[in-house]
Amino acid sequence: MVEDERMTRVSLTGTLRKEGHEVIPCPDGHTALTALATEAFDLVITDLNLPGPDGLEILKQARSRHPAPQVIIMTAYASTETAVEALRMGARDYVTKPFQTAEILTRVGNIAQLLEIEQENRQLKARIAGDQKDVIIGNSPPMDQLRNTIDTIAPGEYNILIQGPSGTGKELVARAVHNHSNRSDGPFMAVNCSAIPDTLMESELFGYRKGAFTGADRDHEGYFARADGGSLFLDEVDDLPLAVQVKLLRVIQEREIEPVGGGGTQKVDFRLIAATKKDLKSLAESGDFREDLYYRLNVIPLVLPTLAQRKEDIPALVENFVAMHGKQGEFHLDEESYRAMMAYDWPGNVRELSNVVERMLAMPDIPVSQLVDGGGSTVADGRPAPTDPETLSVPRDLTVQPDGSLDYRKYMQECEERLLRWALDQADGNISNAAKTLGLPRSTLRSIIDRNQG
Repeated sequence: MVEDERMTRVSLTGTLRKEGHEVIPCPDGHTALTALATEAFDLVITDLNLPGPDGLEILKQARSRHPAPQVIIMTAYASTETAVEALRMGARDYVTKPFQTAEILTRVGNIAQLLEIEQENRQLKARIAGDQKDVIIGNSPPMDQLRNTIDTIAPGEYNILIQGPSGTGKELVARAVHNHSNRSDGPFMAVNCSAIPDTLMESELFGYRKGAFTGADRDHEGYFARADGGSLFLDEVDDLPLAVQVKLLRVIQEREIEPVGGGGTQKVDFRLIAATKKDLKSLAESGDFREDLYYRLNVIPLVLPTLAQRKEDIPALVENFVAMHGKQGEFHLDEESYRAMMAYDWPGNVRELSNVVERMLAMPDIPVSQLVDGGGSTVADGRPAPTDPETLSVPRDLTVQPDGSLDYRKYMQECEERLLRWALDQADGNISNAAKTLGLPRSTLRSIIDRNQG
């Protein structure tokens, strides 16, 4: 509450506090702007005429915050035109001086009800979105066991480490844990650690203060602060730089963060869910991942099954993906398609199956056996690719086998490896810069490198 008249400020502050509201009284515009920059408010009550920045400037700064607080303007009768201008700028209401205590309490009460309704709407939307996103498809024994485990561990506060190859649905499981926990009304923040450059990792996770570095023109909330009261999901946690791992370990232990640029520590209340497609224990034993952090993360391990381990779920998964594309009733697996899918090992897991379903919907006349990666190559229009070497222009460095066949996969793998070496050489081994050179997301390049190293 911003009011330069001492008696009015003290009286109104006392009245609001008696009604159960937390109040920070400010005697001038400069004090108010400082408070806005360091605190989060639901409501700002400010006089129009103030020493220093006036009420309109406070309104402007308040509306630029995220989330923006509601604003009530206090004004004298002679300034009602300015009050109307304040409404155009986004103020919720205004009162004219002198006013009765009941009048200001009524306006504050109306805004409190509005904020409560908006909060309920956000929670309802989040719950609906969560219910849609955390549906775990399949009734195979591994999936039944996974669901039972989630139901058991979700209400607790223990750290969880989800392990599984790419495409097995690690984020889906993390959302399911959050949505079945006591934190389901709070935020769920998902962070792909491999998608954030090493130089930005610390500031993105822990936030930064204005002036901390060039370009930091305002305070920035990190993912930990945004996850306060909810869950933080760190995917590809193995990609965290060792320096950040040290700070993450402290945050887990102390439940407080210190933004880049200082300014003191901040308490945070979160549940940590991490995920990796690598053997994190082996990385810890080899020194590529902090062993103490590994044990902090691996309180509750969840190992996800591959699609090859639960092929009986394929029909249900296909039906779900078809429905997601709005094609319910337009596509069904026939016996031949089902056999082709069951015969394939699905190295890309559920994500690969989703891609194949998209191909099936886009090219319904092409047999499924030709659309899965294990069923033979196809050209862009879906027709089988020619296998006669005489019909191809053979690259100079590709050897035709004695039987006239071409080892296409081996050749493409060699080309990919050469391209990776070139890009990494150009970037002096920096994966982020190499990804930019190739026009790829960092996470994609990282996955390609891991695949080639494997």
